[in-house]
Amino acid sequence: MSKYSITELESRLSYDRVVAIMNRVQERLQRTVTTLRAAGIPFAVVGGNAVATWVATIDAEAIRQTNDVDILIVRADLPRIKEAMTAAGFHYRESFNICMFTDTPDSSARAGIHLLFAGEMVDPKHITPAPEVSERVIVGDKDVLKLEALIRMKLNANRRKDQVHILDMIEVGLIDETWVSRYPPELGARLQHLFDTPGG
Repeated sequence: MSKYSITELESRLSYDRVVAIMNRVQERLQRTVTTLRAAGIPFAVVGGNAVATWVATIDAEAIRQTNDVDILIVRADLPRIKEAMTAAGFHYRESFNICMFTDTPDSSARAGIHLLFAGEMVDPKHITPAPEVSERVIVGDKDVLKLEALIRMKLNANRRKDQVHILDMIEVGLIDETWVSRYPPELGARLQHLFDTPGG
């Protein structure tokens, strides 16, 4: 007979599943970093994993997990990236105009490695294009987008999860209100709004 009650077992199973998902995301991220470095292809980790990397430099307990991996690349390098990532066991596909790699041909796109193209508009509604891959720095063991450029991407996207990521960075003290002037007026206004109304 189990030492856990049904409720405790359900909670434990849920916790174990979350941990397993987190571990798989980090394994995908590390395989991607290792593969692209070995191939000599420039890239930068962006998105939630880049935010987590920066937040962890101040408070590792404050990081927020994400299900996917976002990588900034140069479009001209895509053929070489396909070759290297396929050799590493990933599967390339395109879905809704998003280029990605997944663990298997039918894996969920939400758990994929999503590619964004440097210097291009991620969305026509964005105010500025994606940063250049040269706007990257080594933090820990990862090639991540520089903080200022990462926040610019988050301000452009401006979804609730992007706002929450910026609030996480504000909360741990990575940025303050002096950063507002670093961005074009509309993006700066979005950042100021987050300082003014951190609760949403």
